[in-house]
Amino acid sequence: MLGRSILSPYRALLAVCFGLVVLAGGASAVAAESEFTLVIRNHRFEPAELKVPSGKRVKLIVHNQDSKAEEFESHSLNREKVIPPGAKATLFIGPLKPGRYPFVGEFNEATAKGVVVAE
Repeated sequence: MLGRSILSPYRALLAVCFGLVVLAGGASAVAAESEFTLVIRNHRFEPAELKVPSGKRVKLIVHNQDSKAEEFESHSLNREKVIPPGAKATLFIGPLKPGRYPFVGEFNEATAKGVVVAE
């Protein structure tokens, strides 16, 4: 009887730790679902239209595959970031209301255009 009373708090602690590990794993899966990538190639954004979930904060990775720097700029998203050639930049956007949020590559505005669509 004495052995059970001593082990009981340890079992409870083990159960709590296991629960936290499961929750952390679930959080990682959710974080992975909230990550989106834009590529800058030939002075254009790919995809030019990026759909993201509305009402959620998302991680946007912008990968500049061009040989010159580009500036991601969006007044509606309130974001501006210069991305060196070959580099990646991480931006967090949202939570967004449903709608369209245009962005441009300021150094090549004639061709580098896109829109984030929150649905």
